[in-house]
Amino acid sequence: MKFISWNVNGIRACAGKGFMDFFQETDADIFCIQETKMQEGQLELDTPGYHQYWNYAKKKGYSGTAIFTKQEPISVSYGLGIEEHDQEGRVITLEFEDFYFITVYTPNSQSELARLDYRMKWEEDFLTYLKKLEETKPVIFCGDLNVAHTEIDLKNPKTNRKNAGFTDEERQKFTELLNAGFVDTFRYFYPEQTGIYSWWSYRFSARAKNAGWRIDYFCVSESLKDRLEDAKILTDIMGSDHCPVELDIK
Repeated sequence: MKFISWNVNGIRACAGKGFMDFFQETDADIFCIQETKMQEGQLELDTPGYHQYWNYAKKKGYSGTAIFTKQEPISVSYGLGIEEHDQEGRVITLEFEDFYFITVYTPNSQSELARLDYRMKWEEDFLTYLKKLEETKPVIFCGDLNVAHTEIDLKNPKTNRKNAGFTDEERQKFTELLNAGFVDTFRYFYPEQTGIYSWWSYRFSARAKNAGWRIDYFCVSESLKDRLEDAKILTDIMGSDHCPVELDIK
């Protein structure tokens, strides 16, 4: 099975930059997007053979997620079931026979870390949510997690140490997630790989210089490790300030 996750930074803009060409060409079993930045009815995507599920933020032009899946899920849920977290369209969970599949767009801690305290609460509640699901069956989750976990996950670790996405607090929460029994699939296959990123600022020609961050992930329950085949970061796909990430699983 092939899974794709992509922060499209506005699906209406990305649709004008070849989104559907990539969608059709990649032929994924499940294709997830984050940061859709739209409300219901603002865009119709024609995806024959796929079931579509959308979670919109209350605030217009902000956040939002979607999943396109060939196989119809047993059940679908939106959000974490916590009102504080469920206003921004950040989580969709699909239940299949063998696993739960989640797409997530983790809140950004923002400039001057204005939202770091909220982010810490989100991290705790999201991990609790994952572990509750895992009591029933294994979990696969993907998306823009808004954290570069280690120094090899971004080009300039020293100058970004106290910036959103690379604070000690955010990195520690990701370590706790892994310690709780989840696998960062890209690092599982490529533990020492440097210079491969999934997001680049639009400023300072960052993408041309490959001054990026790896903040888009596929993570799985440890019980699924034996089914993992490969994890990829598709750095040559344009259309957003992020590139898609891929997980191949037996």
